[in-house]
Amino acid sequence: MKREDALKIGNRRELFVDNFLIDTLNQAALRMNPPTRREIVLKMDQPWESLGSGIYSVVFKDGDIYRMFYRATFPHNENDRSAGQGCAYAESPDGIHWERRNLGIIDYNGQDTNMVVKGTNSHNFSPMLDPHPACRPEERYKAVTGLHPEGLMGYKSADCLHWDLLQDKALFTDGAFDSHNLVIYDTNKQKYVCYSRYFATHGEAGNLSTSVRAIQSNESDDFIHWTEPKPNTYDAGVPFEHFYTNAVVQCPGAEHLYFSFPMRFMHERHKNPEMMYVGVSDDIIMSSRDGRHWSRPFLESWVKPGLDPRNWTQRNLIVAQGILETGDDFSLFVNENYSWDSSYIRRVTVPKYRFGSVHADRQGGVMLTQPVLLEGDRLRINYATSAPGSIRVGIVNESGWPLSDYSTEDCDVIYGDELEHDVTWRGSADLSFLKGTAVRFKFELTDADLYALQVVPVTK
Repeated sequence: MKREDALKIGNRRELFVDNFLIDTLNQAALRMNPPTRREIVLKMDQPWESLGSGIYSVVFKDGDIYRMFYRATFPHNENDRSAGQGCAYAESPDGIHWERRNLGIIDYNGQDTNMVVKGTNSHNFSPMLDPHPACRPEERYKAVTGLHPEGLMGYKSADCLHWDLLQDKALFTDGAFDSHNLVIYDTNKQKYVCYSRYFATHGEAGNLSTSVRAIQSNESDDFIHWTEPKPNTYDAGVPFEHFYTNAVVQCPGAEHLYFSFPMRFMHERHKNPEMMYVGVSDDIIMSSRDGRHWSRPFLESWVKPGLDPRNWTQRNLIVAQGILETGDDFSLFVNENYSWDSSYIRRVTVPKYRFGSVHADRQGGVMLTQPVLLEGDRLRINYATSAPGSIRVGIVNESGWPLSDYSTEDCDVIYGDELEHDVTWRGSADLSFLKGTAVRFKFELTDADLYALQVVPVTK
């Protein structure tokens, strides 16, 4: 084990959602952690929120306010290009309790509404808060929207409520765009990155008989000039499935990690005879370390339709773009009962950083990490056990031997359920003497989940 070959994770929080940090697993495995369904935050019950409302949503924190944008579809709306649709707005003081605001911008049959734009350009209107340090005040908020073949148009706003075109021509035109396209400002690349819909060719789609809904991305330094889109890539052997949306976001507090929550569309299935349209859908989770190549160790559903038969219809469970920090939880938002008169947006939660874990059952298991260059003073973990469960951690040196006084036998037994716990050996958490050296961590788990780890300085 050479120092120069060790992973340089610094003080980053590393989540167990891929195999990046894992060398070997013995009677242990990566496991996905599905979210918990919480309350309904908005029912699509306004006159301008008819069938087809509540999807292509965006949420973000803006100072002391949490903002949400979502599609509002008018009664008797004919198609994607109809004038009978808008982008609606809601806000919250805490990311949990949401209210519409009548904005005095757009009316519906003489009634004031919470819409910020309406018409064809609102079909998939997707705003963002621009954190670029050189962003002009009048462009503090940006948005993309559009359809094929016209392409994606850019919008700007000083207050996120009143919007103007960024320029008269499309930002780019290479894509299908008939879904939720979005832009993030990637703080790692220091570039804008657009994630959009395209249809994969037969060669890309393998043996699937039809073109496949898929995700592509391209980059820009200024939001005006964009590179050519490139498709997502995946590990060999991962099934090529219809991904209707993407909901890409950098993980708060672990921004080197990207998460995507595509709605997975099974276009040939028809479960509920009361719905005339064919198709059922769920949601999956995947992660990336560069925003282009995506890891899918969890092929199962992240959000399932559940017992409600109105969720077993097309275009349900589209995750809003954005992860909100709400106390000890991450809050995300999904639509349910799409195209029914009971349609709504629901909040779902995951305890912070617990999207996946290394799990071992009561019989016990072991995980050995890749070599890590230590650049902190103590090892902090996010974990949970059962009442009789436990975790012990050992440190293995460059020669592959347990470090004296820091073996799993020396580790003070860990049990409970904590988002942050500093590991101790014989009462001491101090690892400062190992700074600059390459070590491995050996985890012995019994009926336990290890969600994340971080090597932190004493000051944290």
